[in-house]
Amino acid sequence: MNDAQNAPAAASGPVRRSRDVPMLVERARAGDPRAVARLITLVESGDEVLPRVAAALAPYAGHAQVVGLTGSPGVGKSTTTNELVRALRARGHRVGVLAIDPSSPFTGGAILGDRVRMQDHATDPGVYIRSMSSRGHLGGLSAATPQAVRVLEGAGCDVVLVETVGVGQAEVEVASLADTTLVLLAPGMGDAIQAVKAGILEIADVFVVNKADRDGADATVRDIQGMIALGERGPGEWRPQVVRSIAARGEGIDDIAAAIDKHRDWLERHDELRRRREARAAAEIEAIALGVLRARIGSLRDGTQLPTLAAKVAEGAIDPYAAAEELISQLGS
Repeated sequence: MNDAQNAPAAASGPVRRSRDVPMLVERARAGDPRAVARLITLVESGDEVLPRVAAALAPYAGHAQVVGLTGSPGVGKSTTTNELVRALRARGHRVGVLAIDPSSPFTGGAILGDRVRMQDHATDPGVYIRSMSSRGHLGGLSAATPQAVRVLEGAGCDVVLVETVGVGQAEVEVASLADTTLVLLAPGMGDAIQAVKAGILEIADVFVVNKADRDGADATVRDIQGMIALGERGPGEWRPQVVRSIAARGEGIDDIAAAIDKHRDWLERHDELRRRREARAAAEIEAIALGVLRARIGSLRDGTQLPTLAAKVAEGAIDPYAAAEELISQLGS
């Protein structure tokens, strides 16, 4: 189900530019990849029908397992994702992949196009792969990622894999989106030290030491296990797993899948899955509300209120906090 795969040619015309939300959701539920692609495009572009898309998808939310994969460039995130898709399909799961890529400074589009690395699944109707541009959004994700996950849930995906940009120490946002977060590291890249600097110890549910056939793999595993041992945990709290893999040869993928399963069982037993998903929903609501407020503040720039307040602050007649309070009161009126 790779974007435009496996859909009747006659359907492509009305779907490709359609803004008929009920029709698009119905076709996405039926497995039409063009409808899924169109819905994600509407989400990414912030189309005015987005609230209707969200309302139509709401009944299908919360059914997919969301797994995040993050780590530095070159650790093998895309290869690991590709092999995880293979393992999940062997279990009979429908799988969605959101591969977040850096933005082109010229077009704003995704530069790397991780779908190129996942062509093994291009003709599989049970797999949907979408590259999304980060569009300058920090944290390793795209601002549209949470709603794109909802689209894939609505399309009947049992598991959604979210692969982050791969830019380094700021990539912690995926932990607020995923049920289970995998942090990939590789020997010889200084990742153990980077993990300490980035606070990755706090966001990883599973550490994957990929390229484990390289020299230094044992030392990397020991470093990570040592950091885990230093972490403070109460009784019954999750202890991050450390798994070795050689994703390029398909080795260790079953161990990664088993670690994900173990974490999912722990989440359900300790009611942590509900807590995480409620926190995710709260973050979504907050982001949407802040977006609306920013848009309203932007519209004030065309009027007189904001320039008047700015002039008063500049001449010392009023302080910026008081000006902000006055501006907020204007937004509510």
